[in-house]
Amino acid sequence: SEVRVHQDMLTGERALDKNAADAGLSGTYRHLSLVPELVEGASLVLLQLPRSLAALEEIALLIAAHAAPDVRVIAGGRVKHMSRGMNDVLARSFATVTATLGRQKSRALVATGPKPSAEPTTFPQRDVDDERGLWIVAHGAAFAGPQLDIGARYLLTFLEQMGPSAKDALDLGCGTGVLAAELASARPDLAVTASDASDAAVRSTRATIEANHLDGRDEVVREDGLGERPANSADLIVCNPPFHVGATLAPDAALAMLRGGARVLRDGGELWTVFNSRLAHASALRRMVGPTEVMGDNGTFTVTRTVRTPRKSSR
Repeated sequence: SEVRVHQDMLTGERALDKNAADAGLSGTYRHLSLVPELVEGASLVLLQLPRSLAALEEIALLIAAHAAPDVRVIAGGRVKHMSRGMNDVLARSFATVTATLGRQKSRALVATGPKPSAEPTTFPQRDVDDERGLWIVAHGAAFAGPQLDIGARYLLTFLEQMGPSAKDALDLGCGTGVLAAELASARPDLAVTASDASDAAVRSTRATIEANHLDGRDEVVREDGLGERPANSADLIVCNPPFHVGATLAPDAALAMLRGGARVLRDGGELWTVFNSRLAHASALRRMVGPTEVMGDNGTFTVTRTVRTPRKSSR
């Protein structure tokens, strides 16, 4: 039987490929995005429960609409990260949802009897932010859904100050593409690239760009942080980084994303980021990238501007 696999994060795909190669199983499965082909005619779906109920709902709707009528979904997770809401989400798309007994602090929800929705698909979701006049489009696993999260909203208040002489910009960890869309809209001469390791984020960003009639203005790529960016390739980097990796709080995840800023920025290039004020990342940015100034702190979030100091000549 054919094995089809979906992993939202690029890092997960690469880990699977490496483990499969080590086990002599390369070529025995296919990576697919969250599209009908992924589950078309499938009789068994194994699923790691996502943290987001919206992500679970999008997956459940897809399976119910396109898998075999006798499909059996086994969705596992750590008990501490599971909620009754997960049962409710699955119950909207399946006739029967039962829970297994717990084992080693984990358990599974088993869903059968798909109920294809009579309504048009609810994903990707879209909404307009009236304050900024911006359409936001989001697949289920995209952070904050079709709303502008408060960290990004605060960062955007500094939009006019960001790299005024920049010719190109990178929205790192683009999520739903809000920062990339706003940069492209405000500055028609700026070449903007949006990147994220999440498949849902990349698909959401492309849809957000299209919804705001910015097609052709932004390049959207799936990459794992700055490690894949060429050196000296950006005048401006903007980043509203995550504070979680999956269901785990990871306050240093932002720093891991930004660590390559000194390599990627051109001399005089600027890195703008926003983070929870209690994390006090400014000192780490000074150490990793260059001189860092706190541009604003509203008591909840801090916005910083880091400038790449000119490199010393090798001559």
